[in-house]
Amino acid sequence: MNFEQAISSIEEELRAVETEMARNLFSEITMIPAVGHYLISSGGKRFRPILLLSCARLCGYHGPRAVPLASTMEFVHTATLLHDDVVDRAFVRRGIASANSVWGDGASVLVGDFLFTKSFSNIVQDGNLHILEVVSSATTRMAEGEVMQLVKMGDPGMTEEDYYYVVMNKTAVLISAACQIGGILGDVSPEKEKALADFGFNLGIAYQLLDDTLDYVSEEETLGKSIGKDLSEGKITLPLIYTLRVCSQPEQVRISQIIKNPDRGEEDLGYVMKAIQDCAGIAYTIRRAEEFAAKAKAFLSPFPPGREREALLVISDYTVQRKW
Repeated sequence: MNFEQAISSIEEELRAVETEMARNLFSEITMIPAVGHYLISSGGKRFRPILLLSCARLCGYHGPRAVPLASTMEFVHTATLLHDDVVDRAFVRRGIASANSVWGDGASVLVGDFLFTKSFSNIVQDGNLHILEVVSSATTRMAEGEVMQLVKMGDPGMTEEDYYYVVMNKTAVLISAACQIGGILGDVSPEKEKALADFGFNLGIAYQLLDDTLDYVSEEETLGKSIGKDLSEGKITLPLIYTLRVCSQPEQVRISQIIKNPDRGEEDLGYVMKAIQDCAGIAYTIRRAEEFAAKAKAFLSPFPPGREREALLVISDYTVQRKW
């Protein structure tokens, strides 16, 4: 089974997720659907909806609640993207001009707020308090991860532990919530529900680790953003943290100076990226991603073998093998 085959059974639901998102963007304030449609129609992996729908299938749920909740998870994620691009002063998102560069920072922040509040309104309409608790906890931790990343921006002293704090809270918790919701819909035991949450949490870490390697090695037209974007914004990710730990003292000094310099140029970025390659920072990060993906797959062991579990195992492998 390959990735396309793994998601083939939920393709109809994924199309319904797109329809549901478009429906929920309705507002008499025309800027809201304009900005929302612009970002949603620009693509996206729909990783969180894929996992929620797949986990629901694993748990035997085939009812009507999965699609609205999957679209809600994507709304939460999209809201964070709108806010991120303002904080990061990013001008490209998924290969096109970012929303803030088209409509301005104010519009991006406020439409992001709309998506957040709409998401919670939809969860309330679903009527399951446990799901509301799961998503509320996740979004609170996401905000903490965002602030931690901001605090550590441009800090060459950022540790691997600091980095994992950001990754776990900024990325992994929402992916974990999506998987856990699949279990809640299937009304599985508390033990299986926790197993799905742990599966999503570890897969979310692996997902972000791979993203952070792609920032240094992917083709720009494939990645949808300029190569070295994280570094140019002052974000310290694991390939760079590892490089600073193992490189020579002169290299460490120069890299630290480059990181601290807000006016770093292309030559500086090229120096750092070459150091990361020479010190095997990419290889180290990929190994760690593979370890987290393997740990995630182990949490699926309480579920019986079958197409649904096999699909999630394939999705897990693809997470650390993808080029996008």
